[in-house]
Amino acid sequence: MKANTRIFGEIDIAEDKLLSFPEGIVGFPDMKVFALIYDEEKQDSRNIIWLQSLDEPTFAMPICNPLILKPDYNPMIDDEWIRPIGEITEDNLMCFTTMTIPKDITKISINLKAPILINADTRKGRQVIVEDDYEVKFFVYDLLKKKGGK
Repeated sequence: MKANTRIFGEIDIAEDKLLSFPEGIVGFPDMKVFALIYDEEKQDSRNIIWLQSLDEPTFAMPICNPLILKPDYNPMIDDEWIRPIGEITEDNLMCFTTMTIPKDITKISINLKAPILINADTRKGRQVIVEDDYEVKFFVYDLLKKKGGK
């Protein structure tokens, strides 16, 4: 299917790449269909991925795998919260955190308090708010700089 996107313009997205978020995401409950998009031409492009809404083409949110920046990230998530996205295993779970990228890039942060969980088998996702003492704004500029911007 053809999709208009804010970041990449018009692109083709295979139907089997669409993700369903039955409850939407925090702050955007009416957006239910998304795709994960990254720039294939850039080296290490999969470190920052865009969660692109297909319900609202102007909405795209940068997300990343939190383990790249915080290897000990292991939020406790109640089974009841993830039951709607299907049975979760180590092989089918994808976990992302939203990123805030302000003009002053030294203030770039990820939200460890509200991970986005996706079941790769069912292609269903859910954003949850964890009870753990994780930060909403975990500043990562220095970590990114140490990793060479990767």
